[in-house]
Amino acid sequence: MKLVIDQMHQQLEVPKEPKRIVSLVPSQTELLYYWGLDERVVGITKFCIHPKEWYKNKPRIGGTKTVDLEKVRALKPDLIIGNKEENTQSDIEALKKEFPVWMSDMQTLEEAWDMMTLLGNVLNVPDQSTALIQQLKEDFLALVNEQSEPPWRVAYFIWQNPFMVAGGDTFIDDVLKKANFENVFAESLRYPSVTVAEIQAKQPELILLSSEPYPFKEKHVQIFQEICPNARVEIVDGELFSWYGSRLLETTHYIKKLHQKLGAKT
Repeated sequence: MKLVIDQMHQQLEVPKEPKRIVSLVPSQTELLYYWGLDERVVGITKFCIHPKEWYKNKPRIGGTKTVDLEKVRALKPDLIIGNKEENTQSDIEALKKEFPVWMSDMQTLEEAWDMMTLLGNVLNVPDQSTALIQQLKEDFLALVNEQSEPPWRVAYFIWQNPFMVAGGDTFIDDVLKKANFENVFAESLRYPSVTVAEIQAKQPELILLSSEPYPFKEKHVQIFQEICPNARVEIVDGELFSWYGSRLLETTHYIKKLHQKLGAKT
């Protein structure tokens, strides 16, 4: 066994080589796959849709916020990987009584690099972790350096009824900044509910409708176009703005294409 520290600054004892891992976080599940840990991951959530072969074949232990403790116990994990925002405190506290639980907690890309470093060391894949971080740093630095236009003033919606947006202390907000978008709700914390009047008062130039957690579709574009007639309204892939694992490898390319679609501000 070895002592490690997670991102919530908690010390826990884990096996030197964890071999029965349960992941409670979709983006981190995909990260484990990217690192080649197929045989070592024994359980995932019903929202861990990537990779498809894991979603099809790995045992599922409920949702990110509705963990089935009995299903977890049956898998006899020697390490559980969770996240402060995506999992409930009650589930995590219950699991900690029986198993080592390593928790991530991040609101920025820099903290995502930190998560990858720490978790890579816990799982004994430091080389894979370092290579991924280096590539992502290069990608995002290039993205930032390519931005020359004034930033779009953007409202990023994650929910429909009530309307909810990403605030300033979120991972999404940090990705928006790197993507040359100015979050008009940056002074708000977490994921606030907002009224039509509050949306209109912010006068966003661009409204982004995320594909998750609420599955915005084309039929919703007109609703927001009527609220803000002068704004551009675009549906975007929410995974590429909010997943903080290896999926980030696709994010910068996606954002470049989005800017190309938007064109220059008028």
